[in-house]
Amino acid sequence: MEKKLIKAAKEVSKNAYSPYSKFKVGAALLTSSGNIYTGTNIENSSYPAGVCAERVAIFKAITNGENKFDMLAIYSHSDKLFYPCGICRQVIAEFARNLPIIVAKEEDNYIKTNIKDLLPQAFRL
Repeated sequence: MEKKLIKAAKEVSKNAYSPYSKFKVGAALLTSSGNIYTGTNIENSSYPAGVCAERVAIFKAITNGENKFDMLAIYSHSDKLFYPCGICRQVIAEFARNLPIIVAKEEDNYIKTNIKDLLPQAFRL
């Protein structure tokens, strides 16, 4: 399943709208029902108006009535691994306190981590 998610994240990253940074990111989220939701980063000339791939995938799942997540893969067109930003970490932690996260450069070049390790003191009400 890991390679399938990485492949989906890599494929959707081609749709990134990143005219300013030229940094393309894709995310693929596996829900407990077995569905996969993808997202890509979308930039805007007013920088705070942009959104990260991880949040797009999560928001698509939520919009479709799903809020139980099993795994998230993140792919970036880069020679190094990039982890979720702080805002994405908090959004991930809102819905999954122990979500496995794959950070990938390729289907055979990735690291597995966990939101609990990436954001050990997540804000929670």
